[in-house]
Amino acid sequence: MFPLYDLNHARRPALVVKGLVLLNALAFLWELAAGPEAVVAAYGFVPALFFQDPLGEGYRLLSSMFLHGGLFHILSNMWFLWVFGDNVEDRMGHGRFLLFYLLGGVAAAVAQGLSAPGSQVPMIGASGAVSAVLGAYYALFPRAYVVSLVFFVFPFFVTFPAGFYLGYWAFLQLLQGLLGLPGVAWWAHLGGFLFGVLLARRFAPRWRRW
Repeated sequence: MFPLYDLNHARRPALVVKGLVLLNALAFLWELAAGPEAVVAAYGFVPALFFQDPLGEGYRLLSSMFLHGGLFHILSNMWFLWVFGDNVEDRMGHGRFLLFYLLGGVAAAVAQGLSAPGSQVPMIGASGAVSAVLGAYYALFPRAYVVSLVFFVFPFFVTFPAGFYLGYWAFLQLLQGLLGLPGVAWWAHLGGFLFGVLLARRFAPRWRRW
């Protein structure tokens, strides 16, 4: 199920979401120009290095969330941010949303690191921070509707409540994490999502709720 758009219009422009998409795109272009292997080695989050020297290696918690492993990687992350981020930003406000996004990415990286503290494999991508946005959407707008493209023999469109869609998404991350499927930081996705679910309302001022 691939989300196309939600039926939950924000009242104000999502300036931070647009800025994050632009920043990630520029970082991706720089990464390609500078050499992906060198950039990932220098700025990717490596659990073993972080737990050996949290202060010296802490910058990787932030830098890693603006790097991506390929075109599909960045496009999928930015699309999910674009679909679900505007309403979360509208509810929280621009400054709170930016702080929430960055802290969610940090929490997601730490969660992945705790699942394999001795790993020397660099972790990159915005998916942990984006997962926090998904968790916030789940907590704040469970009854909103998401129009999705579903592939079963042939593609068709289905409208789901956001609570169901994002709950199903989180269940898939858990399942694939328990199965230990390689190549994706499943526990970062779950850590970010739980961060979003648990802290979304802390970042949403009471006067912005409806």
